[in-house]
Amino acid sequence: MIKNEDSIVGPETSFKGIIGVAQTDITPPAGIYSRNWGASAFNTAEGIHQALMLTCMTFQSPAQENPLVLIAVDLGWWKNSADEKVFRDKLWKALDIKPQELMFCLSHTHAGPSICLDDADNEGGEFIRPYLQFVLDQSVRTVQEARAAAVPAVLTWQYGKCSLATNRDLADPEKERFIVGFNPTQEADDTLLVGRVTDHEQRTLGTLVNYACHPTTLAWDNRLISPDYIGSMRDLVERETKAPCLFLQGASGDLAPAQQYVGDVGVAESYGRQLGYNVLAALEAMLPPQKLLSFAGVVESGAPLAIWEKSEYEASDILLAEMVEVELPLKCLPPLAVIQQQWHECEDRVLKERLWRQCGIRKAVGDGDMALVGLWIWRLGDSFLIGQPNEAYSQFQMELRRHLSPFAIGVMNVVNGSIGYLPPKKMYNDDAYAVWQTPFESGSLELLISAAISTANKLSLNESP
Repeated sequence: MIKNEDSIVGPETSFKGIIGVAQTDITPPAGIYSRNWGASAFNTAEGIHQALMLTCMTFQSPAQENPLVLIAVDLGWWKNSADEKVFRDKLWKALDIKPQELMFCLSHTHAGPSICLDDADNEGGEFIRPYLQFVLDQSVRTVQEARAAAVPAVLTWQYGKCSLATNRDLADPEKERFIVGFNPTQEADDTLLVGRVTDHEQRTLGTLVNYACHPTTLAWDNRLISPDYIGSMRDLVERETKAPCLFLQGASGDLAPAQQYVGDVGVAESYGRQLGYNVLAALEAMLPPQKLLSFAGVVESGAPLAIWEKSEYEASDILLAEMVEVELPLKCLPPLAVIQQQWHECEDRVLKERLWRQCGIRKAVGDGDMALVGLWIWRLGDSFLIGQPNEAYSQFQMELRRHLSPFAIGVMNVVNGSIGYLPPKKMYNDDAYAVWQTPFESGSLELLISAAISTANKLSLNESP
């Protein structure tokens, strides 16, 4: 109940610090190996639909020397964990930062180039190694540009909604299994989180968009490199804000657009505009930086009218970063050597692709019965950014938002690596792609949720950088 003029709407979810923003084009050459679908009849891209982009934000507090470095790129996933480890080790060493201070986030587009050196012997594979080096060089350069451009700024968050994402676990009408596609009977998490970075003159320096939806609009009939729906979303937001837009893929293991697996780029563009207009609506709903609504009293009119007025508050400058390794149990999996032998003997193009992916997963988790999985948790004032390498189901982000409220919670899949799906344990009795693809045993998602909540709660009690 409101008792006096000091009551406020809150708590606010902002961060005040030194923030840098920079962006660059990382579009690969047409002709690079880009077979991302088992059903594809071709190996290489014929052209470019929209540019692939790399966007960086750096965050510092006055008491910290090293920034936290957030990099978002329009790429799909790491098929080989060794490629990712080499890439990330080179990156954080080149930037002279600690491993917990870097999150390299993939948008998870399924219309991008291969970034797996094991594909080098395929048609178009000769472009992969130089392209990876190009992305590494551009990452270092863009972070340096962001740090050089960093100024005192405020990051303000606003939740919104977008109906683009739908549930994609559909009961097969002909077989006792689940297929991957639009399930209109199941609700989907439609939460959108938007961040706005503004300087002391209230100029927008950049926006962050955290939304969970698989970029699987364009599939085996598409022959163009594309960021999928993310490209048109970004174009729209950047045109309106005149500042770079950084996209963070959420916990989208069970979420995708209703119509997908098409070759028509117009469908992806329409989806991007749908998300983009919802982002702009969230930005429009924001108050100016470090402003909130305070209850100012009552005016007696035809009805007693509550008066709320803008007032100032001091945003938090707390900046903390932690990386923990979560031990997750593995299913009983064939050894790597057995999977490799099956791959060599297989002549079916689709099954061979599945076995190839299983090889990559087995390499990532090893031949033991447990795997250590990285979890990155950053506290930025009254918000958290939480990233991990797997394709967690949306339960991950929903539970974190529920337990960590009133902090603004940004949750990201495919961060600092790629391994497998993390479906909820109730699904493990079902014949579903996410269950048989993942190397992780039932209950692994729940273990990750518990570790994230525990770590974030510890950081939430820390009131100084």
